[in-house]
Amino acid sequence: MDADAQAADLPSEQVELAVEIFRMLADATRIRLLWALTEGELSVNDLADRVGKPGPSVSQHLAKLRMARMVRTRRDGNQVFYRVDNEHVASLVRDAVHNAEHATDGVPRHHRSADVAAIAATGGTTTRTTG
Repeated sequence: MDADAQAADLPSEQVELAVEIFRMLADATRIRLLWALTEGELSVNDLADRVGKPGPSVSQHLAKLRMARMVRTRRDGNQVFYRVDNEHVASLVRDAVHNAEHATDGVPRHHRSADVAAIAATGGTTTRTTG
């Protein structure tokens, strides 16, 4: 299938939703919030502590992410817990951060941690290369 035919198969509604997702990701605080949520569910207060922002500001960002269907909530008494909506959101955030790491000098952090795990798993030897 050629590129023109493939582009024609993409419905306009999906394109607009994809654009909205990138708009949501065009904010440093929202990236930090989503990055924290890739590790698991957190409360607003925990997220505020992690990103170093006041709770009301974090709540506003989370409301936008929720409207964009990037996060979900769960209520437990008076607390609201947030989590990424699905693995695609988590993967998108991870991929963006990992891609940014490649723009810096040296070996990206996500490759270093993978190398450490590979070395530990093989008892101290590995043939893994980074790049």
